[in-house]
Amino acid sequence: MAGRGRGSVSGVVALCLLLVSLVACGGKPAADSAKADVQQVLDRRAAAVLDRDKAAVGKTGESGWFDELSPVPLAAWSYRVTGLHRSGDMATADAELRYQIQGYDQAPVTVARTLSLSLDAGGQWYVTDEKPAKKAPEQLWDQGEVLVVRGKHSMVLGVGQPGEALHRFADLADSAVPAVSDVWGTEWPGHVVVLVPKSLEGMAGLLGSPASSYRGIAAVTTGETGAPAQAPADRIIVNPDAYGLLGTLGKQVVFTHETTHVATRSDTSAATPLWLSEGFADWVGYRGTGRTPEEAAPELWEAITESRVPAALPTDEDFGFGDSATGLALAYEGGWMACRMIADRWGEERLVEFYRAVGAHKKRPGAVEEALEKVLDTNLEDFTAQWQDYLRVQLD
Repeated sequence: MAGRGRGSVSGVVALCLLLVSLVACGGKPAADSAKADVQQVLDRRAAAVLDRDKAAVGKTGESGWFDELSPVPLAAWSYRVTGLHRSGDMATADAELRYQIQGYDQAPVTVARTLSLSLDAGGQWYVTDEKPAKKAPEQLWDQGEVLVVRGKHSMVLGVGQPGEALHRFADLADSAVPAVSDVWGTEWPGHVVVLVPKSLEGMAGLLGSPASSYRGIAAVTTGETGAPAQAPADRIIVNPDAYGLLGTLGKQVVFTHETTHVATRSDTSAATPLWLSEGFADWVGYRGTGRTPEEAAPELWEAITESRVPAALPTDEDFGFGDSATGLALAYEGGWMACRMIADRWGEERLVEFYRAVGAHKKRPGAVEEALEKVLDTNLEDFTAQWQDYLRVQLD
């Protein structure tokens, strides 16, 4: 019995030695151990970023990017390793970066990152490179040193832009926020984060899309429709190439439009058609400017004067950036005129109530119809006919 026992122990030891490169006897697989080690390095890296300690960041790896990021006021910064691909002394980590801008983000923004690592002479993992994951959007500091300008209701972050230009964007945002609150109310954060890259290509990088998708688009607002109250702040991302072509009024209208999207985000859902969300944002943007329908809706004016009255309200597909510029303009102008008609005939408060009622619907089918009946005491067929008549009267 004693001899058999010794032989069994010897066999177990041999098996552990045989598998030691894959599994520590009684412990975790080596890959799991490496993943845990990398996570520890990234935890130290995140803590150093929040402490504004470049030297400590450097102890975890390459730190040149820290100077680009350091002007950004951060309330949170953390990594979560989701995968590790190791080859000898080298590894690539898939990670989620979660961060918050202090005073603006109510919850962390989450972005996918890819980090390259190597083992140093002491056997510790060392970050050699960090970049956006494949198909993930860039962050502004990936494009260069960030300059931060604070407004009364805004924070503007720019790359490759002079401070004077960023101050002008802050002024636009500071005018837009109270204009939106005057219509929508104050039950939203009441401030905006504006990102101003160097060029159209920089804008596209921040959106993770081809530049051709946004050529001619002055600005867009990121954010998830129907986002809960505890959601990251939306970002207004500017296309400086197209924005620079706008006049003074056009720049303000665009900024108020985009700020409206920020304010209405939690009440905008999959049930909200684009003619309503974009039309309402345009209505708020033009409200109080004195612009006539003929001035603000030139493509629709031309169509009406040629007796080409739209047969129906714009569809979501009509708002596709890939369509013709004329078709896109007709969609925006048609949505704006529909919202303008509601404000004129039923009142501004009813327009806001109608917007909220549509967004509160669980699904797209029936959302507009139900809100038309409950809020405006009409139906889609009659509403469409009234809209067509309104176009003729206002634009003919």
